[in-house]
Amino acid sequence: MENWIEYLNDIIAQDVRWNIYKTILIIVILWLIKKGAYKIIGTRTDGEMRKLYHWRKTIQYSLAIIGLLLIGNIWIYNFQSITTFLGLLSAGIAIALKDIFVNIAGWLFIYWRKPFDVGDRIQIGDFRGDVVDLRLFQFSLIEVGAWVDADQSTGRIVHVPNGKVFTDPQANYSQGFDYIWHEQLLFISLDSDYKKAQQILQEIMNQLFEKDFKKIEKAILYAQKAHFISFSQYTPTVYIKIHDRGIQLAMRYLCNPRKRRGFEHQITEAILERFRLEKEIRIVYPITSVYFENSQGKD
Repeated sequence: MENWIEYLNDIIAQDVRWNIYKTILIIVILWLIKKGAYKIIGTRTDGEMRKLYHWRKTIQYSLAIIGLLLIGNIWIYNFQSITTFLGLLSAGIAIALKDIFVNIAGWLFIYWRKPFDVGDRIQIGDFRGDVVDLRLFQFSLIEVGAWVDADQSTGRIVHVPNGKVFTDPQANYSQGFDYIWHEQLLFISLDSDYKKAQQILQEIMNQLFEKDFKKIEKAILYAQKAHFISFSQYTPTVYIKIHDRGIQLAMRYLCNPRKRRGFEHQITEAILERFRLEKEIRIVYPITSVYFENSQGKD
């Protein structure tokens, strides 16, 4: 045993060994604190994923900073001058590692100003998707759109550098107001009964969105107070315009951005069922036209 200790003393100085032991002890203690804190917040956040995510990130970063300070105090003997040292070091490598510092600044900006948060659907530059993670150098999106229609998920994870928040414009589908305006276009022939078509479309949308009117009204009142967002009308409406393809009927309505395709499907299905029974309404297309005859009117 004594020979083994002498051998260690020859290879590693005793003070260095003690520093290693203390470093390992600090890492283990901080790891146990993290596990214990995760269990505590897991029972107190009531399954709210966004709140749980932010608490976990806060604990991770806080323990990482504490660990760096404690371990740095062990290995850097003149730790009082660490601020000066870091200042000189950062000045020396600022040019070479400019993008890294920009990404860190972007991370601080995201947490400070919160242009978006985990769970928000955003578009930043050419990238669009739901935010699923915020890290020191980049944030991650589950991509929507691209080759998939109506803002549905492609299944790809896109990692975007945090520095993009300083250079690219950002659109947030979820923050401030939980709904977006959407329009569906329908073309009918010039000899169609456009007033009846307008009435049918209005009935279809009112029936579909009636249960959401109160929620939308509350969301508008909140948006007016928080972000000075104001709409003179929030109920569905149908606009009419003469077009080179005939009469254009534009159905305009507020909807949750994640349900846009579902609403399009339901409205289209209802239109086909109702217009099939109307002899005075004919849907037109760029190349040809289709006339839905009233089968009930046949002998």
